[in-house]
Amino acid sequence: MTTNATERGPVPPALKRFIWDIQSMVELADSEREILLIGRDLMTRLVASDDCLPAVFAEALPGRGRQFQLYSDGEERFAVVASVLAGGAGLSLEQPGVWEIAGVLRGAVARRLPGGAEDAHALEKGAVEARLSKTGPSAALANALAEEVSIAIQVYGGPVAGVVRRSVAPDGAVGEAEPYANGEATPPYDIFTIQTEIKD
Repeated sequence: MTTNATERGPVPPALKRFIWDIQSMVELADSEREILLIGRDLMTRLVASDDCLPAVFAEALPGRGRQFQLYSDGEERFAVVASVLAGGAGLSLEQPGVWEIAGVLRGAVARRLPGGAEDAHALEKGAVEARLSKTGPSAALANALAEEVSIAIQVYGGPVAGVVRRSVAPDGAVGEAEPYANGEATPPYDIFTIQTEIKD
C-alpha cells in the first residue's frame, strides 16, 4: 500500500500526546525498568488506533523496509521511529544497545535472529514489547505478511539519528545501507510542534 502524501502536516493528537508523555516519563522515571513499564502502557494506547501516523510516514516501497524518524529528543534521551515494511521485507537495525519500546501499528512483525532465523512468533497489530539496553543490539525486523504492509512504532532510549539502517531480503540477506527515509518536506517533529496545547 502506498500513498500520494508529500507533506507531513501537523502532528496527529495521539502522536503528540504520546511524545509528550514519553518525554515526561524519561524526565521523571527513576530507572530503565520503570521507563519500560510505563512506556509499554503508553505504546499500547498509541497503537490501539490507526490514526496516529501521518500518511507520509507510512509510505512503503515494494519489497523494501525503511524507517522514518518521527521525533528526536533535543537532549538525545530518546527517539521515536516508524519502521515501514513492505510485504515480505525487513530491516536490519545497526544500533547501539539502547532500551527499546516497540508496538505494531499495522500488520504483523517478527524479530529476525542472527543468521536469518525468525522468532517463533510474530507480534500482531496492537502488540507491544520492551527491551532493556543490556540485551544488546536489536535483531532485525521482518514483515510476517507476504502481501501486506506492516508498520512498527519504536522508541529508542538514546540518539540513533546517525545510525545506518539496512534493508533485509526475505531470505535474510542484507541489502544496501540507508539513512532515515525522511525527505526535506518531511522532517521529524521537534519540541516546538508538540508544545502546543494538548487536550485530554
